[in-house]
Amino acid sequence: MKSGRQNGFTLIELMITVAIVGILASIAYPGYQKYMLSARRADAQADLLKIQLGLEKWRANHNTYSSNLADAGFSDNNPYYGYSITVGSATATSASAYTVTATATGAQANDSGCTSLAINQSGNKTPASGCWTK
Repeated sequence: MKSGRQNGFTLIELMITVAIVGILASIAYPGYQKYMLSARRADAQADLLKIQLGLEKWRANHNTYSSNLADAGFSDNNPYYGYSITVGSATATSASAYTVTATATGAQANDSGCTSLAINQSGNKTPASGCWTK
């Protein structure tokens, strides 16, 4: 009635399978992390451009730039970047210039060299190379 053969996997077979899965995961995970950093950076860049557009709309109606994100039609709800607007510049303290900055927070702070993204009223982006997508 009962045969001497058992069904199922042996412990060795399970250990080999777990080892293979572990090796594959250790290879794939760094690539996934790099992809996620790049995707979140692209989201921040899109948000900076939305804020810039909102500030230009605000200036068209009020003849000055606002330092308030809400006036630019934007709510700061990104868990990976904090946003700020600086009105004025190093040479002019009037509200005729601005810089919008996204500063990385949380896990995004590991994005080496791209932890702070900025754009000004002239469209100049910093850092100038490597972080902004074309």
